[in-house]
Amino acid sequence: MRHITREELRSALDNGAGVTLVEALPERYWRDGHIRGALQIDHTEVGEKAEALLPDKGARIVVYCASTECQNSAKAARTLEDLGYTEVYEYAEGKQHWVEAGLPLVSEI
Repeated sequence: MRHITREELRSALDNGAGVTLVEALPERYWRDGHIRGALQIDHTEVGEKAEALLPDKGARIVVYCASTECQNSAKAARTLEDLGYTEVYEYAEGKQHWVEAGLPLVSEI
């Protein structure tokens, strides 16, 4: 599994580099705050929802969750790879790391 740093992710988002973000947490956490542009797919639902929400198996997909202690992003990334997605990256440090750098989250509340 490939990893992406906060700086690489931020640069890709700022430059419109064609990254699809996936937050692998339950919807309530995504609603509380997510990285701008992130789709919400709980790691337990990736197998069921990936085809509809992520139709391009060659797209660059970055999966994240809450923090390094949370394993949801790793589980979701592995599932995507098992489903044939070829450009899957994990931002393992997740939302906590993003916020610690003073970067914003978007709320749906």
